[in-house]
Amino acid sequence: MGFFSKAKEALTGQTEAPQGQPGQQGQSGQGDGMVHVQGAGPIDPAAFGGPSTRSVAENDPIWEPINGVSLQDYADWAREAQTRGINDEAGLITLAGEKGVSAADAKAALDGWVARMGQSQAVGQQFRKFLGY
Repeated sequence: MGFFSKAKEALTGQTEAPQGQPGQQGQSGQGDGMVHVQGAGPIDPAAFGGPSTRSVAENDPIWEPINGVSLQDYADWAREAQTRGINDEAGLITLAGEKGVSAADAKAALDGWVARMGQSQAVGQQFRKFLGY
């Protein structure tokens, strides 16, 4: 499959996605049950190995907690870590331990959420929204 074929496929897939205000979660005004990517261009970077810009259903498995840690939990930890001057993974895992999460579960969750952000820009944008950006 060539460059233009991938681009055409990405465009075709993008136009089939539900329309609406980008960057908003369905329950916050959309009502369509989707999390949209704000500022998504006409070509989905997933066609070239990057994170997808396609909208993601609110009930998609990508939003499921990882070892009991939700994206909201991860964002809460990150916000608290920033406030406390924690700037490394070990510190974040220690902070998670203070919240009752084992080091193994915290490490799996941190790695898992970063991987999911690499799959979908919707996850990264939702994370930033939870952070307050």
